[in-house]
Amino acid sequence: MTQLQAPAGASLQDRLKTLTRGQLQGMRRGIEKESLRVQPSGSLALTPHPAALGSALTHPNITTDFSESQMELVTSAHKSVETALEELMQLHQFTYNALNDLGDEMLWVSSMPCGLPTDETIPLARYGASNVGRVKSVYRMGLGHRYGRRMQTISGIHYNWSLPDVTSEQYFSLIRNFRRQAFLLLVLFGASPAVCSTFVVGRQHELQKLAEHTLYMPHGTSLRMGRLGYQSDAQASLAVSYNSLDGYGASLQDALTRPYPAYEALGIRSPGGDYNQLATTLLQIENEFYGTIRPKRVIFPGERALHALRERGVEYVEVRLMDLDPFEPLGINAQTMHFLDVFLLHCLLSDSPDDTPQEIAESKHNQHQTAARGREPGLTLKRAGCEVLLTDWGMELLAQCAPIADALDAAQGGTFCREALAAADAALRDPGTLPSARVLAAMTQDFDNSFIKFARARSAKTQNAIRSLPWPAAQNTRLTALSQQSCADQKKIEASDTMPFEAYRQQYVSAERLGIPGYRTIER
Repeated sequence: MTQLQAPAGASLQDRLKTLTRGQLQGMRRGIEKESLRVQPSGSLALTPHPAALGSALTHPNITTDFSESQMELVTSAHKSVETALEELMQLHQFTYNALNDLGDEMLWVSSMPCGLPTDETIPLARYGASNVGRVKSVYRMGLGHRYGRRMQTISGIHYNWSLPDVTSEQYFSLIRNFRRQAFLLLVLFGASPAVCSTFVVGRQHELQKLAEHTLYMPHGTSLRMGRLGYQSDAQASLAVSYNSLDGYGASLQDALTRPYPAYEALGIRSPGGDYNQLATTLLQIENEFYGTIRPKRVIFPGERALHALRERGVEYVEVRLMDLDPFEPLGINAQTMHFLDVFLLHCLLSDSPDDTPQEIAESKHNQHQTAARGREPGLTLKRAGCEVLLTDWGMELLAQCAPIADALDAAQGGTFCREALAAADAALRDPGTLPSARVLAAMTQDFDNSFIKFARARSAKTQNAIRSLPWPAAQNTRLTALSQQSCADQKKIEASDTMPFEAYRQQYVSAERLGIPGYRTIER
């Protein structure tokens, strides 16, 4: 009996019993970790993506995000937390060695960016001369025009999670509950309460001055997930429902095909012929839609993400609200990952009524409140039209997670999930031990309240710690070969292109490729 075959009105524990040991052992998780490359001074590195790391277009594990200066390290899906972290460590070691060979750059360990140059100076990621590579670059040009390049330099960790034999309907049930309860993750793991003043130049904000060039929120947890983060007036007009795959797909399709006046005024190309953006619609492509969690499906070459979801259903979820933890060499540790496993399983197994416009508005309110004021004593959130103490709601959720942690530990061996739950309970009771509070305390104690000094020192310490670890020759050989192969793969793609880019772009953004009748795979 699977979860959805449990009797109507079944309790969380009854639903938990319907999951087999094989399902719990078959849980998969993968990590995508973004980091800026920076100079020793704490300023953004403006150099190209290191050639020793291969092609950002085709490398399966090492790429770039928005900027040429923004690394993204991607693991495969793993059965265990430990093997996922092992792969992530190997990618870090290879990357740090490449950076060391090139000079003195390092990876920035904070989600909020380093000292930034003028907006137009932040380099966009480049993916070569192929049509698919140019689409990726033009998309980023569009993001820069629409939201500003500074906002795109925010970095984080995405946690990709799946469980065997889970349907699309179940994944959307999980997503609805995750959005309701995401405030708990922002409190427990938010680690971005302060920011360099260069990030907000020319923008209105509610931040307070802590020191010269440093702004903060005294009780903030994750400025990255608050009003300063991935926000836009255009996307505020979207009311995306997660009640079904059909409804979600229809909402996204509308945003992907609806012209938006400000973007129409910008135009596809500049008077000089350079591309400004991929499309003049509210969203250029699916990934432009920001959210704390996404339904995902591995796509085929040339396929649009929405088409993949509509054709083959949800394969996994992508948790997108995790900050980089500057106190952890990899930005995340095993205990946090074990907690995420428990939390996501709780979201899957709990009752999940359909969302409503009121509840969607409450969830957004709670996200912003928690990001800006999550450690404030007595802070209340909105739940079903009522005010509830954040701490009371959080403790309630942790109590509900206890049998799930026990079941996962029994299936996987050890007491890791139970320990992760106990650590979360202790941190919620003592906000001074939360990562966001630890960041501010360290800044005050050792760095004259300077965000840049703190993050620069933590970045250097992390670099030294990782570079001091043993680095087997076999691993270096394997990853070097992978980088070389990725460069060869990019050249093959470029050599096989036959279609003019403008024709390719028009096909790529066409409504016919979103999973409606008449779809056909794009030609090169």
